[in-house]
Amino acid sequence: MKSHVKVIVLRFVIHKHQARHLHWDFRLEMDGVLKSWAVPKEPPSIPNVKRLAIEVEDHPIDYINFEGVIPEGEYGAGIVEIWDNGEYELIERNENMIKFNLKGKRLSGSYRLIRMKGNQWLLFKVAF
Repeated sequence: MKSHVKVIVLRFVIHKHQARHLHWDFRLEMDGVLKSWAVPKEPPSIPNVKRLAIEVEDHPIDYINFEGVIPEGEYGAGIVEIWDNGEYELIERNENMIKFNLKGKRLSGSYRLIRMKGNQWLLFKVAF
């Protein structure tokens, strides 16, 4: 007997954010918000390159299309541009790990977010 697996396809965006320090904001549509991580170095496009990803506050879903300048004096002041976006398939999720497949313009394939401690995670592409 075949089992039926429900595939969940959601959206993601990666903002290149030139604030005090250049970083990438990695955002996954989840639980009605954009779950967000600040990634200090460019997100990996090749397998097994690990990047620190610091979990930050959730953002509203409509932030998925935001590009522009956040004015000086406001939180996150600086230039924000969409570096990559697309859909992702959520494979598995628990409090310490998120498995997903990205289908973006720059990044595609199987990825993982693994919690190290507190709000610090590792983001990496998985080799098959």
